[in-house]
Amino acid sequence: MSAEAADREAATSSRPCTPPQTSWFEFLLEEGLLEKHLQKPSPDPPPVQLIVQFLEQASKPSVNEQNQVQPPPDNKRNRILKLLALKVAAHLKWDLDVLEKSLSVPVLNMLLNELLCISKVPPGTKHVDVDLSSLPPTTAMAILLYNRWAIRTIVQSSFPVKQVKPGPPQLNVMNQMQQEKELTENILKVLKEQAADSILVLEGALKLNKDLYVHTIRTLDLLAMEPGMVNGETESSTAGLKISAEEIQCQVCYDLGAIYFQQGSTNAAVNENAKEKFFKTKELIAKNGSSSLHFTIDEERLAGYCQACGILTSSSDDASLQATPYSQVHSCMKSGNYQDLVKIFLEDNLNFSLPVQFRQSVLRELFQKAQQGNDALDEVCFKVCVCNTVCNVLQGRTIDIPFCQLFLKPSKEKVDFLLEVCSRSINLENASEALKRKMAAFLKNLCLVLEDLQLVFMISSHELFIKLLKDDERKLLIDQMRKRSPRINLCTKPVTSFYDIPASASVNIGQLEHQLILSVDPWRIRQILIELHGMTSERQFWMISNKWEVPNVYSNVILGIKDNLTRDLVYILMAKGLHCCAIKDFVHAKQLFAACLELVTEFSPKLRQVMLNEMLLLDIYTHEAGPGVSGERPPSDLISRVRGYLEMRVPDIPLRQVIAEECVAFLLNWRENEYLTMQVPLPLVQTNPYVKLGQLLAATCKELPGPKESRRTAKDLWEVVVQICSVSNQHKRGNDGRVSLIKHRESTLGIMYRSELLSFIKKLREPLVLTTILSLFVKLHNVREDIVNDIAAEHIAIWPSSIPNLQSVDFEAVAVTVKELVSYALTINANNHFWLIIQADIYFATNQYSAALHYYLQAGAVCSDFFNKMVPPDVYTDQVIKRMIKCCSLLNCHTQVAILCQFLREVDYKTAFKALQEQNSHDAMDSYYEYIWDVTILEYLTYLHHKRGETDKRQIAIKAIGQTELNASNPEEVLQFAAQRRKKKFLQAMAKLYF
Repeated sequence: MSAEAADREAATSSRPCTPPQTSWFEFLLEEGLLEKHLQKPSPDPPPVQLIVQFLEQASKPSVNEQNQVQPPPDNKRNRILKLLALKVAAHLKWDLDVLEKSLSVPVLNMLLNELLCISKVPPGTKHVDVDLSSLPPTTAMAILLYNRWAIRTIVQSSFPVKQVKPGPPQLNVMNQMQQEKELTENILKVLKEQAADSILVLEGALKLNKDLYVHTIRTLDLLAMEPGMVNGETESSTAGLKISAEEIQCQVCYDLGAIYFQQGSTNAAVNENAKEKFFKTKELIAKNGSSSLHFTIDEERLAGYCQACGILTSSSDDASLQATPYSQVHSCMKSGNYQDLVKIFLEDNLNFSLPVQFRQSVLRELFQKAQQGNDALDEVCFKVCVCNTVCNVLQGRTIDIPFCQLFLKPSKEKVDFLLEVCSRSINLENASEALKRKMAAFLKNLCLVLEDLQLVFMISSHELFIKLLKDDERKLLIDQMRKRSPRINLCTKPVTSFYDIPASASVNIGQLEHQLILSVDPWRIRQILIELHGMTSERQFWMISNKWEVPNVYSNVILGIKDNLTRDLVYILMAKGLHCCAIKDFVHAKQLFAACLELVTEFSPKLRQVMLNEMLLLDIYTHEAGPGVSGERPPSDLISRVRGYLEMRVPDIPLRQVIAEECVAFLLNWRENEYLTMQVPLPLVQTNPYVKLGQLLAATCKELPGPKESRRTAKDLWEVVVQICSVSNQHKRGNDGRVSLIKHRESTLGIMYRSELLSFIKKLREPLVLTTILSLFVKLHNVREDIVNDIAAEHIAIWPSSIPNLQSVDFEAVAVTVKELVSYALTINANNHFWLIIQADIYFATNQYSAALHYYLQAGAVCSDFFNKMVPPDVYTDQVIKRMIKCCSLLNCHTQVAILCQFLREVDYKTAFKALQEQNSHDAMDSYYEYIWDVTILEYLTYLHHKRGETDKRQIAIKAIGQTELNASNPEEVLQFAAQRRKKKFLQAMAKLYF
């Protein structure tokens, strides 16, 4: 080494590790320093920041002697800066995940264009016209990287982006951000126009079956060492970082799947392409492992894509993806390999890994394809159906209809395949006795059903049949078949219908029971029961369906009937009638109840009264669902029957509580307050909690217009409801000796449970009654000591303002009840503005400000013809307006806050001015100025914009303040009209925003 060289090396090694007071790009331009910097554990600045600085310096425009801005010169300095940026990206292994996360779209676009340039891709050449297989590996890889980035950027731009909260405004920063935004939009526009070409390039890349190479720092240094060749004229075809063909295919499939998924929302074919690409990606990851990829894939996002596309794969065990029956079935159905499909189903009969719903869906799909004209699939359908049937038999499920239909014309080939499936679906050495019994019963029933003796002999002589059935069972089966033989047609003519098969007595009973379950004709039910009882006397036919439910208070009486036929008939008529009531089939319910009434009148006065009570309840339901919906009053006869039921005093009659509940609700809904208040017998009030509650509600509603001192009944109703909502406390001593307090939510202190009270209230439809009970619960909610935001309600002043023992009330249950009641009330009348205000107050109290604004605005809209009239002041009180102001403030809609401050009786200038000073407003800001009618607020806006230098907004404020109708010299009527017109427009604009 020469002395001069040694001195230079010594000088280099003695330099400080921190850069001199020059820019970073100048410091790193010197030979070897970039690599040293990148090899540090935590380089500062980080690599991606270096890329930005290098490219910013290389793209700085120049200024000529005439002070004209010129494009960046193509000189040695700028070429070296671009090369340094490429070397940093090469250090990051061209990982698009890292680069996209840290670099903006314009910077990454510039970087990849430089990569294309240095990789010998001629500028202006369409990538779709280039044959990738004929290009050098580094050139092909550069084209792939660019087009992958283009597709990824298009997909990423379709995702919603969370807006970053800006800091204090700085003019130069804002201009720079605006320029970058416009540049990004222009690049995205070009990328979207070229999206089809990029997709074709990537689809072509999937056909490449060779490894590619991407530039490294070393290969870029080789390019820089040859003079004049920096712009990409040097070829180093096998140098660089090797990327295997499978890794390339994995990443390209994932990117193509993402773009197809974005485009496939309305195109089934494109969506199918996305499914294929994601499926292929999972296969490649399962084969190679995600750790071996140079370019990582977000497997959680991939799993989400797969789930959205409906790919039936197991995300928890990707390594065994190909081994799962789901993926194998999917592949066979797609490729039409039905022979393997049958094999999969047959093998699955041993382990039951495929759910029955999945098996049925595959069979349905095969049936659909067969019905479209593919006759070759008939045999496949039969084989899959047989596999499913045997699987159902082994799992204890019933044989489905498709098997019966396909087995209408049995043949030797069909029976032979069926026996093969049975043999391969059970391992006799390891199978449980239960499985063996199920299979034996299936084969035995087959022998009894088949008419062709040759087919029966095939089954009975099969090895599986002989092993499963014992000698005595086989002899018994032969005897049964001999008894059946005179009816067997030995000709080979196939059975034309399933119902032509001769039925045994058990089959006839089963068919009659099936008809009995389906029938709602009382005379047909009676006829079927007579036939059934004539065939057997051992069965209790009222038990054949678990859907036949009769209340215990009735069933105890009905099951005491000695005659079995009469017992079954009464029970079934009653159960079917109650079921028809539940599903609102009132016509059939009336027929069933009438027949039952006629039957029991002959022998049981007790059951006769029961049926009269049920028919009363049915008539109430019928009227409420029919004429009552349109407001037509019930006939006087029905009201008299309701009163008669409540006053009934027949001993030992089983009564259902729901009938009394419905009767009281019926009287309240049709405003029979006089009867409930004055004429109900006192013993009935003392014994029936619903009657007592109805009497108190009726009396309170009746006295609502009266003076304050006449509200004694309101206090009585308050005490009853408070008692129902109270909790009973118990003290329990634990193992450690401490005494703990136990609260019972459903207390027995009141006349009924809270759930029963809520169920009763939800039967009420009369607005005044609903408003009364709703205001009671609102008042009870507001009594709580730690309540922050009261809820407003109509007639709330009639209730007491305190409770002696606050700790005894379950206020959590009260809050839940208020929410449920107001939701129910709005289903009765969605335009009741007082109920809407209660709903809004609930949302306000629970910090759901957007929903609260929705209901505040809806309350004003329904009582003002969508704000075309003035909202009544008892609806938009100062409290409501202040809550709307707070909602807007917490939603960062500060201009709306300032406008709403004008709605108060006394304009709140302090809040309005403070809101207008906020610069981070999420509303339309200056476009709302036309809704301001208070001149003081407009003058403050003018001053504020002048102070901030916001000339355009200041002009908008000046224009608003200069309107003649806002002149202070105008008559009061003109000023009020101007204010009302602006209120209307503002509230309509708000409604469109929040509805």
